[in-house]
Amino acid sequence: MTETKEKKSELEFNKNEDANKQLLTKLKQKREAVYLGGGKDKIAKHHEKGKMTARERVAYLIDKNSHFLEIGTFAGDEMYAEHGGCPSGGVVTGLGYIKDRLCVIVANDATVKAGAWFPITGKKNLRAQEIAMENRLPIIYLVDSAGVYLPMQDEIFPDKEHFGRIFRNNAIMSSSGIIQISAIMGSCVAGGAYLPIMSDEAMIVEGTGSIFLAGSYLVKAAIGENIDNETLGGATTQCEISGVTDYKCKNDKDCLDRIKNIIDKIGENPKAGFSRAKTQDPKFDESELYGIIPKMRTDQYDMYEVIKRLVDNSELEEYKEGFGKSIICGLARIDGWAVGIVANQRKVVKSKKGEMQFGGVIYSDSADKASRFIMNCNQKKIPLVFLQDVTGFMVGSKSEHGGIIKDGAKMVNAVSNSVVPKFTIFIGNSYGAGNYAMCGKAYDPRLIFSWPSAELAVMGGTQAAKVIMQTQVGNKKLSAEEEKAMYDSIKERYDRQTSPYYAAARLWIDDIIDPLETRKAISMGIEAANHAPIEKQFSVGILQT
Repeated sequence: MTETKEKKSELEFNKNEDANKQLLTKLKQKREAVYLGGGKDKIAKHHEKGKMTARERVAYLIDKNSHFLEIGTFAGDEMYAEHGGCPSGGVVTGLGYIKDRLCVIVANDATVKAGAWFPITGKKNLRAQEIAMENRLPIIYLVDSAGVYLPMQDEIFPDKEHFGRIFRNNAIMSSSGIIQISAIMGSCVAGGAYLPIMSDEAMIVEGTGSIFLAGSYLVKAAIGENIDNETLGGATTQCEISGVTDYKCKNDKDCLDRIKNIIDKIGENPKAGFSRAKTQDPKFDESELYGIIPKMRTDQYDMYEVIKRLVDNSELEEYKEGFGKSIICGLARIDGWAVGIVANQRKVVKSKKGEMQFGGVIYSDSADKASRFIMNCNQKKIPLVFLQDVTGFMVGSKSEHGGIIKDGAKMVNAVSNSVVPKFTIFIGNSYGAGNYAMCGKAYDPRLIFSWPSAELAVMGGTQAAKVIMQTQVGNKKLSAEEEKAMYDSIKERYDRQTSPYYAAARLWIDDIIDPLETRKAISMGIEAANHAPIEKQFSVGILQT
């Protein structure tokens, strides 16, 4: 490399690093705001009642110095403004270690609308249950909720994936032998009362916990009975009179300690048996990822450089290295776990015929290669990791005549029928059918995360704005200023919708993470998946070769 090229390369690296660290700063600031829940005043009132906050409860419950892999940190972000907002969906969920055992934890945040359930709260709770069921992990519910948020009851109560699905899942998990433990640490009313009591064991905190189908005001209105909430459904009533709950706890810490003691005595279950070796750090500095990922989503970069900073010892056993170069496939280890990596190559490459292939585009040969590699990983029982930076499938007469639809369908088929656990990381672009073929949300990845640098949409903002504008303008004659104003307005709206925060708010992704958290997130995901033996045989049905 010439000195001029070296300086240019260093300058680009520094610009990329600055841009990505700015995105990381935004991520940290938004996290800090979300962690406050309903705000400092609400937290102070919570403490005055002798109660810990949801995040304090989680921090106390998990093992000291262990990692909590949060799911849905930004659920509800910039949603429900007319209702005062719903930070983190009013509930904290994630994967954490309790007595060295990986568990799913669900903790209502009573500083947010008294822990009431918004539509996104229900979706987030269902996602947590889905993770527990897929991976056969114990799930812990820390209940402190006023029930359904009544002004939005039509969006949370009656449908298949609404509030009632929670209790259906309680029953399914119980019949499947998946452990559920509930702690009633605050209000637990109406239909919400079924969740803890449909768990295997339920405990209640004296003085602050209460559970009943109808509170004292509703009882008065319904049958004319005068009774206070503590007598109606407090800890003494439910533990010593009704027998509804199993343990009476003195305070929050006593309650959480009891959960730890129960988890500590659970026996082992069969494992899936995924290969794990001794962990090795990447040879290349992981922090260099900030300088590798370009500032502009349209710029090229070498995905091999990303992989070298994610996998153990920076080693990749590449599959079909000289074929289908717009997708990289290969075997590696991440934190000791064996993985099959499927990654979009983001720089321009030459095909086997010497033709140039655009970075981030899936061609027929690449789709064919990826399909076969995915099938091989299923045969070998190796979890799959998809690194997405894809602009879609190649279009045009040459691609159509070459059977791009058939080859794309083959890849989608392999991804859809895969029985090994899949994990997806959005690094850059995630556009169109490329999102699907590279295991987007619709294809059941066990976990799906995004870096702050990612964009998710049918197509890029510039292209989409032009298409939408052409549709809206039609035969109208507009001045240059009017056209620009319309274009800018459309693009601004579209760009906002492609943001990873827009996706995270709606739980299209599980969370937005710092690139340096990727190895840990994938490792914990595979560890979780290892608790669920693979029972289904891999088959692709009718697959054209």
